[in-house]
Amino acid sequence: MKVTVLGGGHGCYAAAVEMAEKGHEVVLWRRDTAALAELAAAGTINIKDYAGNRSVTVGFKDAQIVVNDDLQAAIEFAELVVIPLPALTHDDLAKKAAPYFKDGQVVFLPPGTFGSYVFYKAVREAGNSAKVAFAETGTLPYLVRKHGVNNIVVSGYATRLPTGVIPSALSEHAFAVLQQAYPSVEPIEDALSGALMNAGPVIHPPLIMMNAGPLEHFETWDIHNEGTQPSIRRVTTQLDAERMQVREALGYQAPHFPLADHYNKEGEGDEWMYGRGAHGKLTDSGDWREDINLKTHRYMLEDTRLGLSLLVSVGRWAGVPTPVAAGLLSIASAVAEQDLYANGRTFENLGLAGKSRAEVQALLQEG
Repeated sequence: MKVTVLGGGHGCYAAAVEMAEKGHEVVLWRRDTAALAELAAAGTINIKDYAGNRSVTVGFKDAQIVVNDDLQAAIEFAELVVIPLPALTHDDLAKKAAPYFKDGQVVFLPPGTFGSYVFYKAVREAGNSAKVAFAETGTLPYLVRKHGVNNIVVSGYATRLPTGVIPSALSEHAFAVLQQAYPSVEPIEDALSGALMNAGPVIHPPLIMMNAGPLEHFETWDIHNEGTQPSIRRVTTQLDAERMQVREALGYQAPHFPLADHYNKEGEGDEWMYGRGAHGKLTDSGDWREDINLKTHRYMLEDTRLGLSLLVSVGRWAGVPTPVAAGLLSIASAVAEQDLYANGRTFENLGLAGKSRAEVQALLQEG
């Protein structure tokens, strides 16, 4: 299968490597031409994971991963377009990419923060009537960090990826394509259901807000290791309960993938998206001990500004109170010195707040 990966982040390199190792034809696009040339000059992406150390070849041609800075060519090449980028990039990239998508393609955003709707809307506003399926899931398929120009370390792979599609009428085709690349994809109702599986807005806002002092005091701090304490877990549990209450109010079915399962030890509880015992693997790696700027880090600008605002807005639209989510968003707004709800990915800003449930359901189903 022909697969294009858009972006140059941690997950993008991991996706390109995994797709190449599975035997797919892979194009990796980056807007940063200099970084792309540097990667091509290195000639490989080196990966370390549970299977050991190895490399895949990279170059402008005749390589397992062909790099390209031409967005139109990269998109038109593909049957499957994978966009494992932060949601912060979606608005700009969606507008630039919108004219180039074509009939039959599947576009996968892992995770999406309802980015699937952002891309779908941009395509229609560009006058592109192609039948394209936009899918999103609840997490990045990889616990991964880049090191230097061409090295990645993958601490874990997703074993379950609950995924929804817009328009959901194209789900059968979308999942037939997706599961060739990601067998761990599990079909769920639609793209909004997929957006409400997103784990980042549940994990990260409590961790950064309730670790604000250590994050600003110490040079580096691991919010997932010493930063994950019982009091923070209690807040996270309540926040996740709000997410699940919103899902239930909209008629979405279990399993809701409660975050508590992520923290279970090996052999305990239900299998979460990264499998059992994933939290221990993450903290053992040491790759998440980092310097987090509370005004600029993606945990604030993506998971809080976009992710929490989406949850709060959907709750308001559906008539479900989300006091913990709203409270964290208000505190984060003071810390970041901006109104994160007003600047967020809300139903208001997406143009959906004035629609009825029947109208939103029809949009999710048929487009």
